[in-house]
Amino acid sequence: MTDIAVIGAGQAGASLVAKLRSEGFSGTITMFGGEIAPPYQRPPLSKKYLLGEMDEARLYLRPESWYAENGIDLRLGAPVEAIAPAAREIIVGGEVVRYDQLALTTGSVPRHLPAALGGNLAGVYAVRSLADVDAMAPEFQQGARVLIVGGGYIGLEAAAVASKLGLQVTLIEMADRILQRVACPETSRYFRDLHLSRGVDLREGTGLERLTGAGRVSGAVLGDGTELEVDFVIVGMGILPDEILAEEAGLEIENGIRCDSHGRTSDPHIWSAGDCASFPWQGGRLRLESVQNAIDMAEAVAVNMLGGAKPYVPKPWFWSDQYEVKLQIAGLNTGYDNVVARLGDKGAVSHWYFAGDRLLAVDAMNDPRGYMVGKRLIEAGKTADPVKLADPATDLKELMKG
Repeated sequence: MTDIAVIGAGQAGASLVAKLRSEGFSGTITMFGGEIAPPYQRPPLSKKYLLGEMDEARLYLRPESWYAENGIDLRLGAPVEAIAPAAREIIVGGEVVRYDQLALTTGSVPRHLPAALGGNLAGVYAVRSLADVDAMAPEFQQGARVLIVGGGYIGLEAAAVASKLGLQVTLIEMADRILQRVACPETSRYFRDLHLSRGVDLREGTGLERLTGAGRVSGAVLGDGTELEVDFVIVGMGILPDEILAEEAGLEIENGIRCDSHGRTSDPHIWSAGDCASFPWQGGRLRLESVQNAIDMAEAVAVNMLGGAKPYVPKPWFWSDQYEVKLQIAGLNTGYDNVVARLGDKGAVSHWYFAGDRLLAVDAMNDPRGYMVGKRLIEAGKTADPVKLADPATDLKELMKG
């Protein structure tokens, strides 16, 4: 029998242990999670859960009973203290747990505001875990003044929820535009206009000087000297790979836990998948922060842990819900030099990214058809004629025939 341990009870960890069992693995599986809740979906936290449209039980990926029924020892509220690779041991709660193979699915952690800027004041929140959202939920009272620091997807989703619930929302982004790191100016403009139309005070090119307050946040001084009165603050400055355990164990780190194409780390008995893992991609290295990657990479790693030797090839897709708009993204836009806009029916809009003649990615706003066609083209290694694409009269089915 083989003992497999999994550190991290999120989407990747849950997908990995389920795949191990579905592939016929009959050995011991022990999964450690630092949180007290069983593995759950994170995307709804800043959307339906925060809005009160989804209860906690619906967040769970599987009923908690499923793990015991499938012979998985799920240990919650059990943060691992250290890994001893030479002995193949894990130290958790003073207990030593031995493993034959170990998977690290530790995910990511939010960037926090430094204490020197007021990040340790009460009323300052991150949006990453169930506990984070439960803690901030009572703050969402109609008329309350919230400052959101960061114009990425998490910050924009939080702004949309706050606005829908009748709060006074100010969102600041230090970069020249929201979504600057992840989207083209056209997509940034679309969402800027959307939030402005809903009454959000959106300020680009504006950083935070410091938060103020005696014990609890009550105000903010912005980089341009503006002073605001606030009731609470949400920090949405992005996430970082949770690589501390791996680094302390001596594993190689390169923008996350460094893996080969099969998901194996620099230690032959340790594997990794999900937000925390970086892997070879097109001559470089890539780390993806998405549900799709967490599931697909974890399942690939599970197969490889059982003797498979199939390289992981990602098929990236992402989504974001803001107000009545559903953004769906296919592909990776890194290296684009041209963006083609396409207008669809009933307000649908899509932005198609090209590098020369090669189609890289598509951002589709309320345009599921454009998203699906773009996704299929990208995954098939095909492209599209930019002129035909920009013409609303062109049937998207015609693009698939090229």
